[in-house]
Amino acid sequence: MALDGCGIACKYVLILFNIIFAVVGFAFLILGMWLRFSNETRGLFEIPSLNSSAFVTGVTILIALGSVMLIVVVFGDYGVCNEKRCALQVFSVLLALLATAEIVCGVLAYSRRYEVGLNFAQFYTSMYLLYAKNGGDPAIGVSLTFIHYMLHCCGVTGVPLMELAKQTCPKPDGIWEHLIMPNCPEVIVTIFDSKASLVMGIFIGTAALLVLVLICSITLSRKIHLSVSSPQYIVLTNCTPGLSNPQPSQHEIVSTSYSYPNQDPVMFTPLTMANVPVGQA
Repeated sequence: MALDGCGIACKYVLILFNIIFAVVGFAFLILGMWLRFSNETRGLFEIPSLNSSAFVTGVTILIALGSVMLIVVVFGDYGVCNEKRCALQVFSVLLALLATAEIVCGVLAYSRRYEVGLNFAQFYTSMYLLYAKNGGDPAIGVSLTFIHYMLHCCGVTGVPLMELAKQTCPKPDGIWEHLIMPNCPEVIVTIFDSKASLVMGIFIGTAALLVLVLICSITLSRKIHLSVSSPQYIVLTNCTPGLSNPQPSQHEIVSTSYSYPNQDPVMFTPLTMANVPVGQA
């Protein structure tokens, strides 16, 4: 069905968003599943006393978040590519819920920044100890490398010569950092405590992006509805051989149709020569 320029622009914005969302969702899901079912970490989930630990909670959140993101992508891709309003409406509802969750998480992270920082530091320490204990699990190694480079820290001690995961640490800046670098648990707690406004801003910014995509989804749904609800017009003309462009038969009907699916056509009765008024001399 035909869409105008605004509808086409919204469609491509949604396609790009779904691609990025799918990549991030797959990354979260694969990492969470690896940490949940790998031989090195599976035992942590079988110990009742550790069911509420930061590591177990973090892995569960990764799996749940990755699954929800992929579900959102499925509805979004189906609705956008096939121009199905029902799927777009479900996609919009899920986006609204995610945006609300982002705002709530941002506010909670700001109001309980020290507690959240300690939980993230505990989660990092658990991953670090598992990496050191098992001789370098690839999935955990990738996660540690990402955290080290993003926060510019090195392990739980910060001393490169003593670190068991120093191959995942970034390059030192300056002579002093060859001897000691910031340790990651302290950096994590400091960031959540001193830069809580920035953390909340990241959550709020992500929610604003989801709201923008939500607006595009609603706009595309309305454009699809308008294109489907437009009536079908069939113009009938009755051509006679006495005109300048004669036709084969006086009663032959030529029709021009502008088709829109699922609509009843509007018929216009053709005029005959008897109905045409003759000018008086």
